[in-house]
Amino acid sequence: MFEELAEIITNYVEVKKEDIRPESRFMEDLGFSSFDFMSMLGEVEDTFDVEIEEEKAADIRTVQEAVDYLTELAG
Repeated sequence: MFEELAEIITNYVEVKKEDIRPESRFMEDLGFSSFDFMSMLGEVEDTFDVEIEEEKAADIRTVQEAVDYLTELAG
């Protein structure tokens, strides 16, 4: 799940896949804007066939938090 998410992240921000860590924060470390983040979530929903709740999305700060949430949804 982490590898697939890292691949998606590289479509939205100028960061190398190998520089993405579980503790990387989307806004502060990876340089996401709010628009980039929401656009990425749309692709994540399509890729993993899940529905991300907006309230939950607002709480996601790090790549690991996103992976944990996606794992929970894919359950």
